[in-house]
Amino acid sequence: MNTITIEGQLRTGFGKSATRQLRSQDLVPGVIYGGAKEVSFTAPAAAFKKLIYTPSFQLVDLKVDGQSYKCILKDLQFDKITDTLIHIDLLELVEGKKVVADIPLNFTGTAQGVKDGGRLVTKMKSLKVKTFPKYLKENIEVPIDDLELNGNIRVEDVNEEHYEIMNSPRIPIASVVLTRQLKQEEAAAPAAEGAPAAAAAPAAAEEEKK
Repeated sequence: MNTITIEGQLRTGFGKSATRQLRSQDLVPGVIYGGAKEVSFTAPAAAFKKLIYTPSFQLVDLKVDGQSYKCILKDLQFDKITDTLIHIDLLELVEGKKVVADIPLNFTGTAQGVKDGGRLVTKMKSLKVKTFPKYLKENIEVPIDDLELNGNIRVEDVNEEHYEIMNSPRIPIASVVLTRQLKQEEAAAPAAEGAPAAAAAPAAAEEEKK
């Protein structure tokens, strides 16, 4: 799994004035949770770009004053006006202690319904799971080869060893829907089948008059 190394330093000043000063220096304040103690730190805003502007699930090796912390992203805060990062929370990975993380889904194969002319619709990009740090990985693979037209794959269909999936089991994560062309073809088929019967009705009426 990809690991991003970030160099930071312990945060010494707190309060609004100290926070404004940090941000004026293009530094982002943050907190590491989950370990023996909470650690407040600062790091350059640019150091977080590869972590936050990507859909990938990644690990963080945060080095603060000679101490290294292995973490995952926990939460972000952005400025409402400028949309710049103003605070970050990280979760320290402690061996033997379960963590909750959002793991991206990777749909593999080609759905049978797509081969039959349908369109694949993905309804979830990730699943929230609870597991030990050693089982964390970049994504959860979901095979879709057997997914048919109007079919769904639900959370409960994902069987991932070592993961306790926290999402509601009945939520659909992917489906194959009818395209407009297929809908038109289905609508036209019954009409075509009914045409001979409709045409036969006047002929039967004329026959009765005779």
